[in-house]
Amino acid sequence: MAKESRLCQTSPTIRLGVSRCLLGERVRYDGGHKHDPYVTEVLGQYVDTWVPVCPEVECGLPIPRESMRLVGDPAAPRLVMPRSGTDQTERMLAWTSEKLDDLVTQELNGFIFKKDSPSSGAYRVRVYDHNGVPKREGSGLFAGAFMQRFPHLPVEEEGRLHDLPLRENFIERIFAHARWTCLLKEDPTPGGLVTFHSAVKLALMAHSPAHYQALGRLVAKAGKLPWGELADAYYVGLMEGLSKLATRGRHVNVLQHLMGYLKDDLSAEDKQELLGVFNDYRQGLVPLIVPITLLKHHLARHDVPDWVHIQTYLNPYPKELMLRNHV
Repeated sequence: MAKESRLCQTSPTIRLGVSRCLLGERVRYDGGHKHDPYVTEVLGQYVDTWVPVCPEVECGLPIPRESMRLVGDPAAPRLVMPRSGTDQTERMLAWTSEKLDDLVTQELNGFIFKKDSPSSGAYRVRVYDHNGVPKREGSGLFAGAFMQRFPHLPVEEEGRLHDLPLRENFIERIFAHARWTCLLKEDPTPGGLVTFHSAVKLALMAHSPAHYQALGRLVAKAGKLPWGELADAYYVGLMEGLSKLATRGRHVNVLQHLMGYLKDDLSAEDKQELLGVFNDYRQGLVPLIVPITLLKHHLARHDVPDWVHIQTYLNPYPKELMLRNHV
């Protein structure tokens, strides 16, 4: 239990940035909102602190206001009000620079952006060329700058959260990020990193075997590299690795790896049942929660190494979110 406490496994503190309109605030250009019930009523039960942001209002634009769009080069678009022709790019960029400095102090574990917004859309935002033809190749000015400033912070749009694998991946990453933040506060030592990696290594194996191996080699240098260099490199590898979508095949590999610690305890019938459920999952006949639940049942009944019980792979986020019921 001491290791679980150090890793903040049961209830890490979650701080998320969010577009204010998704919380139901009437900050849209037309005076409306885009309240997202999943964000506030489901995920919101496990968010300790929301950090709401509306770039357009906070940079000084009124409610209601003229709509805006991105125009020009998708790599460096202008933010323009098409009806009047007013260019709001410099106003937005100046505010964004100050806001990002402030957000550094907020210790965010992730951000949920408003899709399609010329200020807050993260992906595939329309950028209009000189003929007025849109291409979905841009990011909102604030969202794009945010992702450049915090390239490894978990980021999603509320629209993409309806894609169940993307939803599960994003939420797993924000809880992993919160545990990492907890480590940096409570045990920022080589020993703390070794304990942390012992708990997350099977999650990494499910997402990216290459990152799992690379971070294992990095942790082997704990105590030899300067702490700042070691922690920075580990953080980048952790978040990059977990951002890779896990596959059914890699999940089965992890499940079989865990089953290996039970090989001397299981009856032939139990082994056959587990392998059958693993195969059902591999073929897409059952969701991931089914083999995980059965495996956890056997792990709880037998004497396995302590590090197995602290695997975040087995409990990456609150079970009430039911994310593994759908992947």
